[in-house]
Amino acid sequence: MTPLLTAPERRAARRTVSVLAADGMSVFELGCVVEIFGIPRPELDVPWYELAVCAETPGVELRVVGGFGLRAEHGLDVLAGADTVIVPGVPDVRDEVPRALVAALRSAHGRGARMVSICSGAFALAAAGLLDGREATTHWKYAELLQRRFPRVRVDPDVLYVDGGDVLTSAGSAAGLDLLIHLVRSDHGPGVANAVARRLVVPPHRDGGQAQFVRAAVAPVEGDDAVAAAMAWALEHLAGPITVAALAKAAHMSERTFLRRFAERTGTSPIRWVVSQRIAASLPLLESTSAPVEEIAAAVGFDSPATFRHHFTRAMRTSPSAYRRTFAA
Repeated sequence: MTPLLTAPERRAARRTVSVLAADGMSVFELGCVVEIFGIPRPELDVPWYELAVCAETPGVELRVVGGFGLRAEHGLDVLAGADTVIVPGVPDVRDEVPRALVAALRSAHGRGARMVSICSGAFALAAAGLLDGREATTHWKYAELLQRRFPRVRVDPDVLYVDGGDVLTSAGSAAGLDLLIHLVRSDHGPGVANAVARRLVVPPHRDGGQAQFVRAAVAPVEGDDAVAAAMAWALEHLAGPITVAALAKAAHMSERTFLRRFAERTGTSPIRWVVSQRIAASLPLLESTSAPVEEIAAAVGFDSPATFRHHFTRAMRTSPSAYRRTFAA
């Protein structure tokens, strides 16, 4: 059995970090990596990281979002040779990932590098097969496409990041900072991670998940079939009690037939769908009114504030009160 590394040995083993730069990319996530790992921090009194910015073709100007260019000094050999390899995004989530990059990522992982993606960078790790059979995340607006393009990946669209040990993925944009500070915490402990977070003027850890940042207003039901009619009826009566029997009656079906047809149309159960619609209806009330949570719970049809809080927290990965503090106008 391979002996476990001590904390100092683990930190030393992860000192070199490489990050990919690509033509057409957004530089926010790249900037986050440089900010965390590329700035010397002698005041922390720990061995800090050595960062290399890499590109498929080093020395060539890369045109990036915002109308300017940058050059990376290092190529994919350096990218693959680092202890921690970070892909901060891909230029287009619908394009094929270059074969040379796929080979470099596989090589890095094969020799034991820690693999990290931010936002759409998950598409590169998935193309290399590094997310097969694993739980992973990406920006919520890309989650469905990632799942469709790479069905062997277990995509979780709600969390800020997923730590799979040797492979880590984060949600979009600022969630990359959460993951990068998590890496520092794993390497150097909470004290150092907290100090870095204070330098960046960001919290060292955020509660909740990215579900709270998804705009989820109640949308009209499409279609003119019987199930759609029942769903439209439910949206008009969210504040009152809604049962499967009432929905089946609105659809002019037996309960058994309605349950089958509803599942075929939506992929879920009627009650779960109603709960999701009630939560969606509560969001603008939390954002734009000062009504107590108890009143909002009743207004969208939950039979008690406790039930509302339970379902809201389960769906949004944060509480109604915390959501209101974040998004209140």
